Formats: sequence, C-alpha cells, structure tokens
Amino acid sequence: MAVYSMTGYATASTGGAAAANASEPGRDIKPVLGVEIRSVNSRFLDLTFKLADDLRGTEPALREMLTSSLKRGKVEVRAWIEGRADAGPRSPTALELQKLVGLQDNVRAWLPTAAPLSVAEVLQLTARQPGNPGQLHETLVELAQTGLDGLLAAREREGQRLADMLLDRLKQLRQLAKDAQPLIPQLVAQQRQRFIDRWNEALGASAAAAVGGASASLGNAITSDMAKDRALTEATAFAIRIDVAEELTRLDSHLSEIERLLNKGAEVGKRLDFLIQELHREANTLGSKSSNLEITRISVDMKVLIEQMREQVQNIE
Repeated sequence: MAVYSMTGYATASTGGAAAANASEPGRDIKPVLGVEIRSVNSRFLDLTFKLADDLRGTEPALREMLTSSLKRGKVEVRAWIEGRADAGPRSPTALELQKLVGLQDNVRAWLPTAAPLSVAEVLQLTARQPGNPGQLHETLVELAQTGLDGLLAAREREGQRLADMLLDRLKQLRQLAKDAQPLIPQLVAQQRQRFIDRWNEALGASAAAAVGGASASLGNAITSDMAKDRALTEATAFAIRIDVAEELTRLDSHLSEIERLLNKGAEVGKRLDFLIQELHREANTLGSKSSNLEITRISVDMKVLIEQMREQVQNIE
C-alpha cells in the first residue's frame, strides 16, 4: 500500500457548448462548471468549501465524498459556475425583459423618482445562467470525483518521494550508528589505561621519596595492587557512564519500525511522527554521554538527519 502525502492539487471542469445562435431568443449558453481541490498538511481532516450560490446544495455530498477517501489534511474545495469565456454577454430573452419591465413599473409606482434601468444593469441582472439544479448537482459531483482522483494521485506521487527520502535518511542513520559502536570499547580501554598510568606515576613519586627497607618494598607492592584495583574500578564506572549500547539498540529498533511502516504504507503519519520523537531522544542521550569529539560529531549528524525526517513526516497522511 502506498504512502500518501497531505499536499496535493487537482482541478476539473466541463465546457459548455453554445447554442447554434446564442442571440436567438429562448436559446441559452450551457453553463461551465469547474472544481478545484487543494490540500496541505494538518493534524486532522479540515474541510473548507467555497461554492457558488447555485452549487451550495452539493456541499453535503462533496463532504461525504472527501471524508470517505481522506483522513488528514487541510482541504479546500472551490467550485464555480460561469458561461463560456469566449461567448460574450448573453442576450436576454423577451420573457426576461418583460419581467424586468414589470418589476420596474411596480417599483416606480411606489417610488416615482427612482431612475430607470440602464442597459448595463439589465445585462447584469440577466447574466445569471439558468440551469437545472439537479443536473448541476450531478455534474458537480462527477467533476468532484474526477478532481478527488487527481488529488489522490498527486498525494500518492508526493508520498512516494517522501518515502524515498526517509529511507535514504534511515540508511545514513544506520551507518552513523555502526560508526559509533566500536568507539565505546576503545574509549573504555583508553580511559582504563589512563587511570593506571596516572596511579603508577603517583606511586613512583611516592616510592622515590620513601626510605628503603623491606617493609617499605612490601608496602609499595601492596599499595601498587590497591592502586591497580582502584584504577580498574574507576575505569568500570567510566564505562558504565558512557555506555550507549542501550541507546544504539533502541535507535536500531526505531529505524526498523519506521522502515516497516514506510513499506506498509496507508495511514502512518502519526506513528512516524512519534517514532521521530523517539529517535531524537536517543540521539540526544548519545550526545550527552559523549566523551570525545567523534561521538559528539556522530550525535550532531544524527540530529540533523532526524530533523530533516521530522519536517517531511509532518506531510505524511
């Protein structure tokens, strides 16, 4: 199953065929319907409709259509109705003109000073295209379905690009974790040797100042053994303090789960967002336990990659 982005755009429209003679009385230009659907990321499904007055009755059907196919995203649907762009102003019919004259006479009977209608006002009042509401509803629903199919296809293409990017970042994170693993035993060995050398230096200085004798030699030997034990104890405590094996194990587990979700597809955005937070937590812990520049660098590189993933995961449904 595919991974879907919440970002997409689609549009669909139907052109109206003009009558053989648009100026002939009683002949109308078939209206042109258009629908535009665009979506961006959002925590939940947020639908907004901007419909022409003649099309507002279609909103419930459009809402049901979108909620059955989309789960997350801020979605805006815009639908309009208009005459052909190249048809010019529509010629009013005789019936429309007769109706306007009657209305004007009624108004002026009560308001004698009212100005008569101008040609521009007559054209404006008769510009609204008549149409069968049921036919408009059916046509808009069909157009919306076409637009929705286009939107889903666009979101799928964008989702695939996001999935490919995330899989690439997963590969880089695995390599960084692999680079960090052998550094810890090396640091522990180096620190243990550093403790032993420091204690030996201190004992050497103490032995040089001591007065000779068998008892002094025995005391030095005992002190040397005790110093070695103390150095090993300090080294062990240091190893426990900087051990990041648990963090690396959890990080690998999170990476595997993210890869599984990307391959599974469907509605994985929220789960991916949670796992990205966990990845960031492990990378921070790795950096806080860092005792050398190399591990610090690895931690910083991990956090950069994780932040890149977090920004893209916000767009996944």
